[in-house]
Amino acid sequence: MDQWGEGVQGKRRRTIESRRDCPYLVSVNRQVLDFDLKKVCSVASWNFNVYACLVCGKYYQGRGQDSPAYAHSIEAGHHVYINLATEKFYCLPKGYEVTDPWLDDIRHVLNPRFSREQVAQLDTNRQWSRALDGSYYLHGMVGLNNVKENGFVNVTIQSLMRVTPLRNFFLVPKNYQLCKSQLVHRFGELTRKIWHAGNFKGQVSPHEFLEVVEERFQIVAQTEPIEFMSWLLKTLHGDLKSSQMGRSIIHKCFKGELEYVKESHNMIENGDDGGAEVGKVPFLMLGLDLPPLPLFEDIMGNNIIPQVPLFNLLKKFDGKTVTEVVRPRLEARMRYRVTKLPQYLILHMRRFTKNNSVVEENPTLVNSPLKNLELIDCIPLRIEDEKLRSKYNLIANIVHDGKPGEGSYRAFVQRKSDELWYEMQDLHVSETLPQIVALSEAHMQIYEQQQ
Repeated sequence: MDQWGEGVQGKRRRTIESRRDCPYLVSVNRQVLDFDLKKVCSVASWNFNVYACLVCGKYYQGRGQDSPAYAHSIEAGHHVYINLATEKFYCLPKGYEVTDPWLDDIRHVLNPRFSREQVAQLDTNRQWSRALDGSYYLHGMVGLNNVKENGFVNVTIQSLMRVTPLRNFFLVPKNYQLCKSQLVHRFGELTRKIWHAGNFKGQVSPHEFLEVVEERFQIVAQTEPIEFMSWLLKTLHGDLKSSQMGRSIIHKCFKGELEYVKESHNMIENGDDGGAEVGKVPFLMLGLDLPPLPLFEDIMGNNIIPQVPLFNLLKKFDGKTVTEVVRPRLEARMRYRVTKLPQYLILHMRRFTKNNSVVEENPTLVNSPLKNLELIDCIPLRIEDEKLRSKYNLIANIVHDGKPGEGSYRAFVQRKSDELWYEMQDLHVSETLPQIVALSEAHMQIYEQQQ
């Protein structure tokens, strides 16, 4: 072990004294503790064997006599520390372990824990929690810091937090302890912090989660949430599947099935009716096409913003409606039919189109029911199961404000314990009316299947 190890002198480990009556506990300042930050030493920038000073909140490495933490304890007179990996408390420079249960709340904020009983009661608990600054917050409804331009990440996370089985799975690390994916573990940590009722502050900063995300997405500019959502779900599924038997929690929540019929333009021109390609593909979300904007203004000289029922858009998947597909090396007429419904249905309104290198946004309002979306009314589901559940309730709705490629995103999410709707945009969290949710310019929605 290196010279900044856990009390190592040469190759021998000395016995560490354990004490409960540390005289320096009065100096612990919970107000300055922030365990959302990147866990690296503030002196050496190393990320192993790191301690947090419980007096000033800074991170230092090691505990030995030549370590930054030891030096800080002498120079600043700060004596109480927690090892961020082992969650053990120490008094420096004397080096004994502190075992006072008065420090347990700090350990739980560093690494929130949930029993299976607590997880089962989350959606019935209406209690407010109180932060150290005196403000109140609802567990599961806390704001997320916008570190750079990660608003598209925040609204995606806030929306996924409403998917009960997904949330419950990640609240219990034992479910994925064999998985080696950093993305899986960071997502789990963020989930536990969002739903922890004993936080010292009423918001969470997704710093460590964003470190993993930045390997794929640059968070210095806005990205469409649908792109991030698609990547996140597929990557989580792949990482979990590699370490578990059977389906991942991602597929259990979101996987549906489509049947498609593809007719190329050459087939149509040659009258080849029997050459259509037929197949089935799984899906995690459905893309909906908005009608084109009207070319004319109304009598007041204003642009007309049309409205369309969600039912009309979903007819794309009725097995009859033809969708023209024009892509490089592919021009075809497609017909889609849903053959298997997922427990949670993600819908994406394709609002952004690129025209002559200019991105344009379609502002068409989609009239979406908040409850009792009956898919049989728009999709002729040919499934023989008499217990088919085809009715859904909206639980999350993401909207975009501002210019395409810029602007910002907001999420409307429902809290199950009281069925109230909340608007969430980074640190901003406020209750809102269901009517506002229904009339918003939806970009992406998550519907939950009624049981």
